[in-house]
Amino acid sequence: MRISIKFKFSIFLAVLLLLTILILSLLVLRGIKADQIDQYESYLARQAESANVYFMQTILAESNKAPQIFLTSKGTEFAGQLEQLTGLSMIIYDRNGEAVNKKLTAAENTRIHQTLRYALEHKTAYLTEGEDLYYLAPLMIEGEQVGVLQFYYSLSKYNEFYSRIRQMLILTGTGIFVLSFILAYIYFTSFANGIIKLEQMVDRVREGQYEITILGRKDEIGRLSAGIHAMSQQIMSTMNGMEEEQKKLSLAVDKLSFLDQQQKQFIGNVTHEFKTPLTSIKAYLDLLEMYPDDDQLKETSIGITRSETERLYDMVDKVLQLSTLEKYDFEYQPERIEIDQFILSILQSLSGKMKKFGIEVRTQLTKANIEADKDSIHIIFLNLLDNAIKYNKVNGKVFVKNEIRNHRVYIEISDTGIGIPKDAADRIFEPFYMVDKNRSRQSGGAGLGLSLVQRYTEKQGGSILLLHSDEAGTTFEISFPEA
Repeated sequence: MRISIKFKFSIFLAVLLLLTILILSLLVLRGIKADQIDQYESYLARQAESANVYFMQTILAESNKAPQIFLTSKGTEFAGQLEQLTGLSMIIYDRNGEAVNKKLTAAENTRIHQTLRYALEHKTAYLTEGEDLYYLAPLMIEGEQVGVLQFYYSLSKYNEFYSRIRQMLILTGTGIFVLSFILAYIYFTSFANGIIKLEQMVDRVREGQYEITILGRKDEIGRLSAGIHAMSQQIMSTMNGMEEEQKKLSLAVDKLSFLDQQQKQFIGNVTHEFKTPLTSIKAYLDLLEMYPDDDQLKETSIGITRSETERLYDMVDKVLQLSTLEKYDFEYQPERIEIDQFILSILQSLSGKMKKFGIEVRTQLTKANIEADKDSIHIIFLNLLDNAIKYNKVNGKVFVKNEIRNHRVYIEISDTGIGIPKDAADRIFEPFYMVDKNRSRQSGGAGLGLSLVQRYTEKQGGSILLLHSDEAGTTFEISFPEA
C-alpha cells in the first residue's frame, strides 16, 4: 500500500511539534521547581543562621551559660521568641534528639526520626510531605552542636504557583500546537503538490513526451534540469548563510545569558560577603547595648568592629576595581619597569607583616624588564605576595624567582602554606571563591584578590598559572612579554 507524502508530512509534523512543546514545557517546569527549591532552601538557611546568632546572644546574656541547662529550663520560652522572630512554627531538640518545647506524638516521632538523626550529625536536612516542609538545622554555639532547630514551612504558595504555570503551559501549548500544525500543514501541502507535479513532469519525460537528454541538451528539459540544479545550489548557499547567521545569533544569545548569570552570581556573592561582617558588627553593637559597662567587651568589640570594617573597606575597593575592569576600557599607561627591583620594593613594604608571622623570604631575582602599567603591576604582585603570607604557616617561607625564556619574563612565587585542594584549583580565579572560608575571613580575605590578579594580568598581555599546590605549599607562575 502506497502512503501519500501528505500523510507522512502530517504525521511527522504533528509528532515534531508535540515533542518540541512537551520538552520546552518540561524544561520550564523543571526550572521553576528548581528555582522554588533554591528560594525556600536559602530562606530557611538564613532563618537557621539568624536563630543560631540569637541563641548565642541569649546564652551570653544568661548567668548560667550552659546550653543544655538553658534548653531544659528555658527551651519553651526561647522557642517562642524564635517563632516571633522568624514567623515560623518550630521545635527545638536537645543533643539527644528530645524535643524541649513540645511533646510529639508517636506518629510525628516516627516520621521525623530519620531526618533528625541526620541533623544531629552537624548536617542540615529537611523532610517534605505534601505541602508541609520540615527543615532541620544544627543548633551551634562556638563550633559545637548543642541541639537541632526544626522549622515548619508551608509549600502551598509554591505548589499553587507551579500548578498555575503548568495549566497555562498546557493551554498555551495546545493553542500553539493547533495553530502551528495548521499553518505548517498548509505550507507542506503546497510543497507536496509541487513534488507531485514535478513527479508528473518526470513521468512524462520518462514516457518519451519530450525528445531531450537530461542535463545534456539545451532544450526545455535541459533548461529545467539546469534551473533545478541552479536553484538547489542557490538554496544550499542560502541555507548555509542562514546557518552561519543562526550560529552567530546563538553564540550572542549564549554570551548574553552567560553575562546575565555572571551578573546575578556577582550580586549574590557581594550581598552574601557584605552581610557576614555586618552581622558580626551588629551582634557586638547589640552586646554593647546590653552590657555598656563591660570594659573587656568594649575592647573586644572595638577590635572586631575595626577588623570587620577594614575587611568591608577592602572588599568594596576590590569590587570597585572588578566593576571598573568589566565596565570601562582598561586605562593602560605602559612604562619600562625593572621587575626585579619592583618586586623587591613590594617585599620591603610587606616586611612588617612577614616579621609579624615569622615569614622568611628567599629571592632569586635576575635583571629583567617589562613594559606594563605600573599601578596594575603593583596590584598584581601585592596580592600574590600578600596571599603567600596570609595563607602560609607560622615561621614559613616565601620564595620568589624570575627568568627569561622565549622573550618572556617568568616570575614564580612559592610558599610553604596550606596548599589548595585539587578540586578547587580550577575555581581559584573566580570572584568571591574561597578555598577555606573560615581561614579567609580570619585573615581578611574575600576571594577577590586572585580574580583581580588574573584580569589585570591578561589585560596587559600576560598570563598566570597555578603550577602546583599540595601540603608542602603552592607555586604561581606569572609571565609578561620582555621589554
